[in-house]
Amino acid sequence: MIIFILLFTLLGGISLSAQSSINGTFSRNAGTLETTLLTFITGTMFLAVFILFFGQGNLSAIFEAPKWQLSAAFLGTMYLLLTVIAVPRIGVIATNIAGIIGQLVIGMIIDNFGWFNT
Repeated sequence: MIIFILLFTLLGGISLSAQSSINGTFSRNAGTLETTLLTFITGTMFLAVFILFFGQGNLSAIFEAPKWQLSAAFLGTMYLLLTVIAVPRIGVIATNIAGIIGQLVIGMIIDNFGWFNT
């Protein structure tokens, strides 16, 4: 089971780099905000289909969640937007390395202080 999780994570990393590169190129033609919007609209459509067939949770629980937990959606949007901005200027590798460093630094801080009930 752990092998599958590692493979899925590896596939996620591959997908993220490919998506960053494609979005960076696409944003030169369509615009940064437009590219980000298209990515989220497409993701929303795919997730709606997955929820219909495989969803197990309570979608209305979104409205009952504490407001600070909803900030994760904003943070994900900011990450994608900043990635779309960075890739055409500094490249995929530099963008991903900077993102990983940021994740490691804030991960250590979050783990050290126990923020967000983790």
